[in-house]
Amino acid sequence: MPFTRRSALLASGLGLLAPAFGKATPQSTPGRELTEKHLTALNALVVDVMKKTGVPGVAVAVVSPDRVLYLKGFGLRRADAANRVDPDTVFQLASLSKPLSTTVVAGLVGDGVVSWDQPIVRSLPGFAMSDPRVTREITLRDMFCHRSGLPDHAGDLVEDIGYDRDEIIRRLRYIKPNSSFHTHYAYNNMGFSAAGFAAAKAAGKSWEDVCDQRLYRPLGMTSASSRHADFFAQKNRVFGHVRRGDRWVVGKEQRNADAQAPAGGASASARDMAIWVRLQLGRGSIDGREIIKPESLEETHFPQIATGPAHDPKRGPTYYGLGWDIDYGGPARVRWSHSGAFALGAATCVYVMLAERFGIVVLSNSAPVGAPETICRSFLDLVLMGRIERDWLALFGEAFAQMAVPHYGRDADYAKPPAGARAGAPRSAYVGDYRNDLYGPIGVIETTEGISLTLGPAPTSYPLHHYSGNIFTFQPTGENAAGVSPVRFSRSGSEKARSVLIDYFNENGQGVFLRS
Repeated sequence: MPFTRRSALLASGLGLLAPAFGKATPQSTPGRELTEKHLTALNALVVDVMKKTGVPGVAVAVVSPDRVLYLKGFGLRRADAANRVDPDTVFQLASLSKPLSTTVVAGLVGDGVVSWDQPIVRSLPGFAMSDPRVTREITLRDMFCHRSGLPDHAGDLVEDIGYDRDEIIRRLRYIKPNSSFHTHYAYNNMGFSAAGFAAAKAAGKSWEDVCDQRLYRPLGMTSASSRHADFFAQKNRVFGHVRRGDRWVVGKEQRNADAQAPAGGASASARDMAIWVRLQLGRGSIDGREIIKPESLEETHFPQIATGPAHDPKRGPTYYGLGWDIDYGGPARVRWSHSGAFALGAATCVYVMLAERFGIVVLSNSAPVGAPETICRSFLDLVLMGRIERDWLALFGEAFAQMAVPHYGRDADYAKPPAGARAGAPRSAYVGDYRNDLYGPIGVIETTEGISLTLGPAPTSYPLHHYSGNIFTFQPTGENAAGVSPVRFSRSGSEKARSVLIDYFNENGQGVFLRS
């Protein structure tokens, strides 16, 4: 299996313990029942993790099928103000949106509007993959469990430079697969979102309206939404924080994930999420009301594709269901989970323990450093083992640190040009228009300070700084940006540059732009 950003986290132990094949029977594990003592210990656990990480705000909910056992906010909505987090504070969910989204689609499946095995192209006729056969055959199920053949996170950068959801979905056809259809797991937000949009289109509604009408309102999730504008309008909401040295500050950019709403665009409070976790434990029903048909919801909890081999002989390999991470945690232990993260300031985690009949969800307003995952896994240890088995914060912190390392510009320190570096040609040799099917046209323009790169549908200008010879650098922005990226012009003799390779866009070998 190819190494991906997600595989680092899964291998580290996010490992997400879950259902055996076939139907699981809810039952308490003798001597492993959740008690008031565990909930009291949870208070101290959250305070300790927040102290060690410095994350500004956290909200936590613990539920059983029939009631909310614990619901509490900690810390601040923004680090530079006195507004406290409470159970009704609204957080961005990031990829915790995925199991929420497949719950919505399970509702449509139960209603007979769509099926898990419906081809996406049936309701999105403009959708296409690079292979016509895959275009015809790929289904909602395939995209929801990340077995499309698309590379890990491919398409995210198209969003970062400003293209909208329709254009991003249209450009999936230009992404070169990195595995055969159906054979490998590779986490992909835009493919997942295409499946969500296709399901909503089959219902004759927008994705946002389907979420409101099929889940949020019937379930009583009063502040939940899949529209960024709704989140932004909430008075009691958090702000995304990033780390600057040893301080957490409100980021200059705040994440708007509307383009990939099914994969990462939902927002909700801990109170809302508590209701949703109860729905999972109740197999589609809550307080005697059926919201989702049980057989439709149950399908989301079954393993669909392996995400990695077993790292512990006492546990089986890890899997992905339909929007859920799935793993075997020992005899008769049935658990489902998912983590979410925005580098621009959100980190979330949920665990659902079917056999033990409880679930925990943790929301935070900081870039990912492992805080929600540590709280979840430490709490599970306390309930199931009687003590915290390992230093989860060290484990998850290292995993997220690996994921934060940029995939580009690793062969030199491009922030520091070498002494005496000389330009390879006059500015005019680089100026011009270049094209790339996936990322669209770009321009290199001359300015009073030098030359700049223009990207995106409403072209944004990024200054190019000379590094050496025909190599320049620029600083990307957005969710996936880290340090400066090399921009390598290809030319010979006195001719103008024929092409430009931008490392930032080249993770999957599609970062070459040809002169128009």
